[in-house]
Amino acid sequence: MATQAAALPRSRSIRGAGLDRLLPYLMLAPTLFLVLAVLVYPLISGLPTSTGFYRFGRRLRSVGLDNYTQALHDPAFTGAVVTTLIFVFFVVTLETVLGLCLALLCAREVPFVRTVRGTLILPMIVTPVVVGIVFRLIYASDVGLVASLARAVGLNPPEILGSPHAAFAGLVLLDVWEWTPLLFLILLAGIQSLPVEPFEAARVDGAGAWRTFVDHTLPMLRPTILVAVTLRTIDALTTFDQVYVLTHGGPGTATQLVSIYGYQTFFQFQQFGYAAAQLLMVALVVIAAAGFAVGLMRRRPS
Repeated sequence: MATQAAALPRSRSIRGAGLDRLLPYLMLAPTLFLVLAVLVYPLISGLPTSTGFYRFGRRLRSVGLDNYTQALHDPAFTGAVVTTLIFVFFVVTLETVLGLCLALLCAREVPFVRTVRGTLILPMIVTPVVVGIVFRLIYASDVGLVASLARAVGLNPPEILGSPHAAFAGLVLLDVWEWTPLLFLILLAGIQSLPVEPFEAARVDGAGAWRTFVDHTLPMLRPTILVAVTLRTIDALTTFDQVYVLTHGGPGTATQLVSIYGYQTFFQFQQFGYAAAQLLMVALVVIAAAGFAVGLMRRRPS
């Protein structure tokens, strides 16, 4: 009887330990299912599509890797890739610099800082389609906010959406306004998690604010900055909603990102296999960047 009584709590503890090990996977199951349904399944199902030739929605024959070869030699596709890379460079650079400056300003617990933090993250929670519509109204050359301000000071309203360079700059400004809060939140969390001992020692040694930032804050914050930049780069490479609503890729091809060109190839030109090959190549780049980000997250600071 004593042996049975001792074995009962032990068996319960074993079952409890097994449940504890299983619980994290059960909690991740809904998210994992969503990722498989929305990301992995379309990627796998797109592989056979990318190797076929379609006419009027019907697969006529298999072309192997010809769609991928055609994409690499297509000036329109390579031009969209270049435009996307330029767009990503500008938005990620500006958002990182602005996000870091705002995080440094809001890192201290001063009066009203929590209200300021809450206000700064508002653009990020607005639906991208709504942001695109609002900025399209702002940039409108007849009744837009920019046009009204120009008339108020006696200037001619600028044709922002009608000029290639102005439209691209307007798209960059839209993205910076919407996604700088994301970099701000990540970098603010990184700053607040830094140890205080090095800063106290620097203060005792008489180091100024700039010297403290260069010698202590920036080196310790570098892993967080790399992770934030990588995550934002992944998201910027797949930008679609705002561009489609704001410019549809125009004027001309000034704002024609890879996502827009792939959409037009699939739905307007109905070249299903060719569009699938284009977007799968972009997906491979995004997956590689995501793997790089995961590696940075797992790396322990030295």
